[in-house]
Amino acid sequence: MHITRRGFLASAACCAVTAEIDAQTGMPMRMLGSTGQRVSLLAFGCGSRWLAYKDRDKALSALDRALKGGVNYVDTAASYGDGQSEQWVGAFLKTHPKNFFLVTKIGGDRSYDGAMRIIERSLKNLGVSQVDLMHIHALGDASDLAAIEAPNGQLKAMLRAREQKITRFIGVTCHANPQVLKTALTRHDFDSTQMALNVAQIGNDAPSNKPGEGMTGASGFEAVAMPVALQKKMGLTAMKVFAQEKLIGQASPEILLRYAMSLPVAAATVGMPQLTHVDFNLAAARNFTPLSPEEMKSLAAGVSAKMRASIDRFFADHVDC
Repeated sequence: MHITRRGFLASAACCAVTAEIDAQTGMPMRMLGSTGQRVSLLAFGCGSRWLAYKDRDKALSALDRALKGGVNYVDTAASYGDGQSEQWVGAFLKTHPKNFFLVTKIGGDRSYDGAMRIIERSLKNLGVSQVDLMHIHALGDASDLAAIEAPNGQLKAMLRAREQKITRFIGVTCHANPQVLKTALTRHDFDSTQMALNVAQIGNDAPSNKPGEGMTGASGFEAVAMPVALQKKMGLTAMKVFAQEKLIGQASPEILLRYAMSLPVAAATVGMPQLTHVDFNLAAARNFTPLSPEEMKSLAAGVSAKMRASIDRFFADHVDC
């Protein structure tokens, strides 16, 4: 599959134009692929940054603040805190209505039976009988994809979960290998995918000092895997916008957010370990204006090959937990 630079820019412009503004909160809302669901441009990440609150009540206050500010996409995972993140979301749901799009991710055991056990635990942790979206968590190398695709692999469990309405939609996430993600997206009709998208345009199979090539100078997910998701009308969300804070200083946090949000994504998932971060990110999303193609290209070009390679090496074996 191939998408031209011109086609990419058209997709990005279309995505920005078709966003709707929530009348109550001012939050831009974008369509999540062909799911029919509109989600907030800013998504609340419930990974290590959320668990950094340490105190559950403080963490739930941050989540409540984000939801009241217009966020309606909440992203957790079975592995975050070994289930603690899901349990905290579940505690929130005991005292609040479920008026948001709930996403969890299933990783670890790639077998059918193992994945079904993790799914069962996740539902128990969350206190729900159904989630909105369930992602295969952190797709790795080709052998990992082969295990997922095996006759009794995780993909079978995910398809079964969707069939049994345990989840409305299924998808896959990837931190470090755009070529393998491209293969997975090409082979399977996922409803959604989440990938690392930021100004460093990371995701090289073999990090090198050679400048990347692609739609905006990218050599990673933006050039390799994202076009497949767009062509197949999958829901697309960005993660690692700040590259685990490694890009802070490369550009302002607002510009880093705007870069990801200027891509043709439905939402950018961000961890917010302080209430001030929640307020800052909400304001950035409400006031969002897309960067120009020239600004996007300039930002990407400003990241040194050395930094790209360093970030690629970090994410090659990193999974937020």
